[in-house]
Amino acid sequence: MKSILSSVSLLLTVLHLAVTMSSEPVKAQVTIPNPEMAGTNSLTQGHSLLTQAVNLPDIGTMLDQDKVTQAVPIIEQTWEKQYEDYFGINLSDQSMMAEEIAATLGKVAAQTGKKPAVLYIIPRPQQLELVLITPEGKPIHKRVLEANNEALLQQLQQLKNSISHLDFVNTNYYLPPAQQLYQWMIAPLEADLQAHKIDTLLFCMGAGLRTLPLATLHDGQQFLVEKYSFSRIPAFKLTDTVYAGLKSSQVLAMGASTFQDQPSLPAVPAELSNIVEDLWSGKLFLNQDFTLANLQSQRQQNSFKIIHLATHADFQPGKPSNSFIQFWDEKLTLAQMRQLGWQQPPVELLVLSACKTAIGDKEVELGFAGLAVQARVKSALASLWYVSDEGTLGLMTEFYRSLKTAPIKAEALRQAQIAMLTGQVRLADGQLHSSRGNTPLPPALASLENENLSHPYYWAAFTLVGSPW
Repeated sequence: MKSILSSVSLLLTVLHLAVTMSSEPVKAQVTIPNPEMAGTNSLTQGHSLLTQAVNLPDIGTMLDQDKVTQAVPIIEQTWEKQYEDYFGINLSDQSMMAEEIAATLGKVAAQTGKKPAVLYIIPRPQQLELVLITPEGKPIHKRVLEANNEALLQQLQQLKNSISHLDFVNTNYYLPPAQQLYQWMIAPLEADLQAHKIDTLLFCMGAGLRTLPLATLHDGQQFLVEKYSFSRIPAFKLTDTVYAGLKSSQVLAMGASTFQDQPSLPAVPAELSNIVEDLWSGKLFLNQDFTLANLQSQRQQNSFKIIHLATHADFQPGKPSNSFIQFWDEKLTLAQMRQLGWQQPPVELLVLSACKTAIGDKEVELGFAGLAVQARVKSALASLWYVSDEGTLGLMTEFYRSLKTAPIKAEALRQAQIAMLTGQVRLADGQLHSSRGNTPLPPALASLENENLSHPYYWAAFTLVGSPW
């Protein structure tokens, strides 16, 4: 049962959002919901988060002088240093030039049939800077003066508050900020993206933006996810760009449905069996068999390229040791992940299907966006907020189905999210309906009423971190 304070906060937020909803065009300045909704994500703290990490005179000077090509390696090095300081490790001593990035993008495009671009989104106190690199070469720079820190934070906070709570699944309060953020971050480059036939975006974002639910950005007609597949990366130089198909890979699927000190996840047994027994080959371990020792033992016996962990994973403020993945008998902290040797044998995809992220914290942003790098896996799929059991079951079932045929991981996630927002994935008559057919719900969920999973709350939290390939 929610506390009285939480209920009052929710009511205030609902009333505020209802007032700010309008059929008029979205304006640059809107009032944010009650800051209590977002816990520590207050306007003052958020403004500090943006300004303290984006006061980058070298980058700013380069962009002010329109030396965009020279700015790219500075952006890469500056943001890499932020991740190195957070994790306490040296990540890379190599510099990455814009020309090298473009050449790599062209190579991957030829291998996958998907045409990618890197989009740097750089918040500065008085404006937002956009830098796009396509396979064709020369970076494209756009400046958005309306998106100063204060205006940007207001839209970010309103979007997160209106989309990450189950209480709002029957509303479209998210649309005004989703449309405004699209106008600031995507629309200035829309003509360039179309001219270069870009269909895949690698978002490399500055502080304050790294936990933005990108899939929800909206052009007035469509969500961003309906137009592009994408991932978020800490820096291009830290991204594994070697393409390898997954169609013949095996999955190590592990998880827990009950916990001693955390909420149960009754859909986990069905989630794991759907993946391993119906869609992919591999091994399944549940509850008491879901131990760190067993994970290491199984990886020594078989080179699983996909590891799926259906369990609580919390990204918390502070040091990496505060964030963890819950195993049956212990917690694996973010600080410990590099010690597991995930790259021997290499892991192409790590899936965490029940995450909870303290959105709006500088350290949490670094931990979440740097997940794949810290774990030494090529790509990671995780969620920005805890999604309902039934929503996770639907998304994961559809994702693994799409992964069988999609050319890249980001496209598989995109197809799964579109299937949910268009109503192809839904709950009805005690069954999970998806594009591949119907699956009986586990007993704990069978009594649920018919449920439409099309609201972004159910699908927009899931994010690919690291390589989209």
